[in-house]
Amino acid sequence: MHPTAVSNCKSFFEAYASSFSSQPKARVIEIGSQDVNGNLRSTIPSDFEYVGVDFIEGKNVDIVLEDPYKLPFENNSVDIVLSSSCFEHSEMFWLVFLEIMRVLKPKGLFYLNVPSNGWFHRHPVDCWRFYPDSGRALVSWAKRNSINAALLESYTSLQAKDVWNDFVAVFLKDEKYVPGFPSRILNHKRDITNGLIYGSNDFISKSDATEDQKGLSIIHRKRIHRRRLEA
Repeated sequence: MHPTAVSNCKSFFEAYASSFSSQPKARVIEIGSQDVNGNLRSTIPSDFEYVGVDFIEGKNVDIVLEDPYKLPFENNSVDIVLSSSCFEHSEMFWLVFLEIMRVLKPKGLFYLNVPSNGWFHRHPVDCWRFYPDSGRALVSWAKRNSINAALLESYTSLQAKDVWNDFVAVFLKDEKYVPGFPSRILNHKRDITNGLIYGSNDFISKSDATEDQKGLSIIHRKRIHRRRLEA
């Protein structure tokens, strides 16, 4: 697990945990919880209940899924679902998304962190990368399946000590409960591009180029400048 995967999840709980303070113990499920160079359990408030699920046995896995597209939880029974660095390895992540919506309570949140770029890395496959419109596309998919979901916010985080730019999105199962979540990660986080907040179509720190593309462009300009000096 790369550094921004952990720091983005910490930012999520800093922004949203207080909205669950009236409950005795919020139930958190992490999909893809196996500890591979770290896990998200440490980011979760101590008074929340945590269950880690994965496709195979391993460290930090409480439940092994028999079917990657079926979650062993009742309808409307979970407060928060986390998935970090997992959807890119799901051949049909849109089916997982519907399962997540099924098990979430109407006021439940889904926190998604998935690469927007980065190395080809198979566990056991590597199928997808997510871009700034991906969160809104998943909301459209939910509504097409009669789920009144909402995208509270999304953004692409900048790299930190590695090559990864993470696409992060926070979904609410039922849009009518939006007023119950007044805080946003993007109220404070600045090391991002292409941020979106519920109720606005304008991107925060809009960028058509990826961070890697910007870096390559700088290198290219420096090469041209050096050649001109040498000519």
